[in-house]
Amino acid sequence: MKLQQYYLGCLAHASYLIADDRTKIAAIVDPQRDVDQYIRDAATSGYQIKYVFLTHFHADFLAGHIELRDRTGAQIYLGARAEAEYQFAAAHDGTKVEFGDVRLEVLETPGHTPEGISILVYDLAKDAAKPQAVLTGDTLFIDDVGRPDLMASIGVTAEELAGELYDSLHGKLMKLPDETLVYPAHGAGSMCGKNLSKDTVSTIGTQRKYNYALAPMSKEEFIRLVTSDQPEAPDYFAYDAMLNRKERGTLEEHLSRELRPLTVDEVVALQSQGAQVVDVREAADYEGAHLRNSLNIGLAGKYATWAGTMLDRSRPVVIIAEPGHEEEAAMRLGRIGLDLTAGYLHGGLAALDKRPDLIARTERITAATLAEQLASTEPPLVLDVRTEKERAAGKIDCSLHIPVNHLRQRLAEVPADRPVVVHCAGGYRSAIACSLLEQAGRSNMIDLVGGYGAWSATGSSCTVGGNCGK
Repeated sequence: MKLQQYYLGCLAHASYLIADDRTKIAAIVDPQRDVDQYIRDAATSGYQIKYVFLTHFHADFLAGHIELRDRTGAQIYLGARAEAEYQFAAAHDGTKVEFGDVRLEVLETPGHTPEGISILVYDLAKDAAKPQAVLTGDTLFIDDVGRPDLMASIGVTAEELAGELYDSLHGKLMKLPDETLVYPAHGAGSMCGKNLSKDTVSTIGTQRKYNYALAPMSKEEFIRLVTSDQPEAPDYFAYDAMLNRKERGTLEEHLSRELRPLTVDEVVALQSQGAQVVDVREAADYEGAHLRNSLNIGLAGKYATWAGTMLDRSRPVVIIAEPGHEEEAAMRLGRIGLDLTAGYLHGGLAALDKRPDLIARTERITAATLAEQLASTEPPLVLDVRTEKERAAGKIDCSLHIPVNHLRQRLAEVPADRPVVVHCAGGYRSAIACSLLEQAGRSNMIDLVGGYGAWSATGSSCTVGGNCGK
């Protein structure tokens, strides 16, 4: 038996290939939408992909089950409580799929979602009685458990799902042998939980001992624990969860149809008609020069998550990228179901060399210079666009706090008559915020280089300026 994990860092997502060397049959579990790597690896080893499992309808990405079905003929398996537009095999407790020395056995483990399943993986050549591993989807993470609140908008409450999650964990997963390997669908950085580890594999015994959510407690205590202090979920989560149920076009079809080069005039025309222009270069490059009123969401950060948060799904997207990175930018939008791309600026920003009238720049400031300005008689306002949790751990005194995902709705709270220094933790989100302010017609925003990390390193205090910019 071969069990291979694929880890996609930008989405903190793990998917799996399980194959049998004797029959050369393989199954894929929780695939990402761009499926070339599974098909390539299977072909290299001579495997036929016959099965694709979704442990649940994922909310944070669009899964590649449709792509694998269309390209390999694989049978789709979903939990028995799932409802979908496409044909699938309903997997109940005890459903088994065997090929050669591999047995996959389903456990229905609702809680993160109603239709959630976990998959026991047996290597029959070693032990037909005990599973070697369990693929837990978003039911059990390393050092955390799945959040139960994401489905609250479709007729089931977070408390109801939390109760089911407790039963799934204690009635099924925690009854497995301690040595059973645990392979979840997400790791640190995912918003599908609140305390996920950077580790990508553990054991049932280790989780029983160290996972805070598995400590001895009543169901009522567990429900209170897992329904509180969860990170705010992006709006696109509900969209992706529903799209994973639907019959739809493939990523390959989308990219071949919509990724086309555009001239400067075509980009400007599309922008005037309501298209969203997304500049995916790094913040320093964007702020040095960019197409006026474009939105900066850098490829080097959590691009898909922030694109899903900041973009309007009803409007097309034009991409500005370093030449050669346009397809990556469109593909990563496609990973979360945003098949919006109308094209990309051919030649990147260099195409604007003869159109200086279309170029804007964003001022930047160092932490040391900010400290000096805050101590002056006319200090700037400091705008903190981090999360509540980050701000609770440390802040610049007297700064205004508006998380970047709420900035559009709260622009009126940002003064228009004075300089505004924007900061996040390191500079990624503050560049998004500055581009949003520019789109709103502001010209007085300044990005803090290095964010709060740089400010903390200076040991600066803004108390000597009297009013700290208020």
